[in-house]
Amino acid sequence: MSTEAEDRADFSFVRYAQCWEDADILLEALDVGEGDVCLSIASAGDNSLSLLAHGPARVIAVDMNPAQLACLALRVAAYRTLEHQELLQLVGSRECDDRESLYRRCRAALDGDSRAFWDARPELVQAGIGAAGKFERYFAAFRNRVLPWIHPARRVDRLLAGGTLDERRRFYTRSWNNLRWRLLFRLFFSRFVMGKMGRDPAFFRYVQGSVAERILARAEHALTELDPAANPYLQWILTGRHPTALPHALRRENFEAIQANLDRLEWHCVSIEQLLNSEPGLRVDCFNLSDIFEYMSDDSFHQLLATLAGHARDGARFAYWNMLVPRSRPAALAHVLTPRSELAERLHRQDKAFFYSRFVVEVAETDEAAARTEAQGTVQPAEAETEAEH
Repeated sequence: MSTEAEDRADFSFVRYAQCWEDADILLEALDVGEGDVCLSIASAGDNSLSLLAHGPARVIAVDMNPAQLACLALRVAAYRTLEHQELLQLVGSRECDDRESLYRRCRAALDGDSRAFWDARPELVQAGIGAAGKFERYFAAFRNRVLPWIHPARRVDRLLAGGTLDERRRFYTRSWNNLRWRLLFRLFFSRFVMGKMGRDPAFFRYVQGSVAERILARAEHALTELDPAANPYLQWILTGRHPTALPHALRRENFEAIQANLDRLEWHCVSIEQLLNSEPGLRVDCFNLSDIFEYMSDDSFHQLLATLAGHARDGARFAYWNMLVPRSRPAALAHVLTPRSELAERLHRQDKAFFYSRFVVEVAETDEAAARTEAQGTVQPAEAETEAEH
């Protein structure tokens, strides 16, 4: 993440115990290949690990929060130490009576700081490390305190059973989309409640308009146009586990590929700017930027994107999400970054982590343009008009 976010947000605890961006659309957007160098926002580590499944030469994960890197470190230790089903139990995707014993097996593979972090928090381990974050506790509060006032458990089960598109639409209209759903959803996912219980209030600094209305519209898309039976993010929100669907990094078919490439992953507790300053010759093929641009001003966003473009190889792919703040390549960077709008829009329609309003994919065109961008260093505010949304 960037230094502007560091100045305003509290990074002393686990904010996200899972990655809440859909790795399936991320991987298609980035088209990771063997030999690629990937720069990835670490968060809890899932999507940085997913990048390993495609055999890149190097995945560099960065996060300014040491608690987030402790989450990544424990996942790496679990891939090294546990069987696939045991990994699912440690995360919380599957039931387990003794996660502490799984942790003890992973413990020797942890660095000292990560070991100290988890040793001091046995209750987070026992509950499943995928439930250890503030954002996951926010969803648990919705699941345990709000959802029972809206729908009985059998109706939730019916929703998650999926069905054909017509069946899903009919069920949503007739059985799910009642007055309580709309009212309590708007209340719980309001800017105020989400800022208090879910995300840091500083992350809403540049948000305008109704937060809840936008998320409600995306939720309807996820519950009807997408299949809930294949949506691990929705399943965790509503049940606290993954009954029938797993995110990419946790699927059995990806386990061995990730495991085999763990030595290609590194992580750093720094801002993106600090990382790039420490390695000025770094050239990157794939940028997983999560939704970090939402947390900064337009000027800071433009400058950071220009800096990243200066470290991009020819044809490098950039992928990032807008949740509530519109961010995309400014006109001043048109000479170096080209939007892939049709691809991005198609992938956004498939996005199982449904609360994002937009998915952005951009491609660096030439090494010469990247060099010019790096030499310029900044984007002048007068040139920094953001393009209209595609």
